Amino acid sequence: MRRIASAGVLPGAAVLLAGALLAGCSTPSNSGPAWTAEPGDSGATGTATAAPEGAASAAASPGATAAASGSATAQPAATASAWKTFSDPAKTVVFELPETWIAQSVPPEEGTLPGALKIEVKKPDGTFMAALRTGLPPSSADCPEDARRPYTVISSVPVELSAAGGEGTIPPRVVFRAIQGYRFFGSYGITNVVGGPDGQACELRNIVRGPAGKGDYSFGDLVSVRAFAPDEKVAPAKAFDTLDQAAKYASESADFANVQRMLMSLEIKN
Repeated sequence: MRRIASAGVLPGAAVLLAGALLAGCSTPSNSGPAWTAEPGDSGATGTATAAPEGAASAAASPGATAAASGSATAQPAATASAWKTFSDPAKTVVFELPETWIAQSVPPEEGTLPGALKIEVKKPDGTFMAALRTGLPPSSADCPEDARRPYTVISSVPVELSAAGGEGTIPPRVVFRAIQGYRFFGSYGITNVVGGPDGQACELRNIVRGPAGKGDYSFGDLVSVRAFAPDEKVAPAKAFDTLDQAAKYASESADFANVQRMLMSLEIKN
């Protein structure tokens, strides 16, 4: 089994400095914390480094508290002690998931390309964790300036995936980002698409631009997340009162640690 390392997470006060520290694609540092595992996991741990997705905005911080708890270096939560590998019958996609989680192929949405896949991952109690979608038609969203909302990159780590480049793209990453509305709405997934200019966006897309003719693909809780209205259903996105809460979820939640490790294990085969 491939051993996956964790990304750094922006703790409390560091989130408030996102605009200054996460602008552009900076060179990764070499001090990212290593994965830990629940008791009984005999596997070795590795290290990986975190770097920003596109740009993040300090303007997203008015609802956040300035006090940071704990040390300046985020420590990842323990991941599951046992993992298994999922592959579709044609072995076009492969990823690892906790042994107790369930991966199930379901019909893809209308409009996907021929041969598209949709695989849902749930916990034993039925809690939805993520969906892998392939063969998504290329898309671009209009985003009027007056409709943009500040967003912040809470966690970002490089991942090796085949992707098409071009304007508005970055090397693929596993990210957890929050966009500001009446609350902060967080979503995790893989992406090589920058959220938006100057740390503002109408939506944050968890998609990777696929090779020509293959369509885009997505692996995360949502294909895209936006600032929801008070009367809209938020789940499976996460909602937080402050960015500190979002950072705490990313640094302390075992569910997030497991999801991040799962997303980083993805392999797409032609």
